[in-house]
Amino acid sequence: MNTRYERGLARLSEIDRSQIERILTGLEDIAPDFARYLVEFAFGDIYARPGLDLKSRQIATVAALTTLGAMPQLKAHIHGALEVGCRREEIVEIIMQMAVYVGFPAAVNAFAAAREVFAERSKRGTVSCRLNAAIPASDSASRS
Repeated sequence: MNTRYERGLARLSEIDRSQIERILTGLEDIAPDFARYLVEFAFGDIYARPGLDLKSRQIATVAALTTLGAMPQLKAHIHGALEVGCRREEIVEIIMQMAVYVGFPAAVNAFAAAREVFAERSKRGTVSCRLNAAIPASDSASRS
């Protein structure tokens, strides 16, 4: 891959392919350059660095977004964390850990976001990670 943008798209597709379209079309009419910067910098530069695997990066991102109270982004990254191997229990523990530092209201809001993501994934029939994506949620509740 030659460009930061291509590298970013590739990395983003490893996390959650559906996010690419939402990012690009969501900013297309107001700030298309910003969408490109986001893909290039966040995913083409930072997420592509060695040193942390995608699961570790998503854990850090879920924690940070819980702190910021950025619920739309938190939901997207909870999906991403589940796609790269986090379990539901890990997401809950990340948010629980953050409650110590950011307070109960932020944690309650993050739990609400997580509940929505879990429900959406159960409705779709997906569970935790790509390895389990084809397993119906009802058959794998103990693993998710």
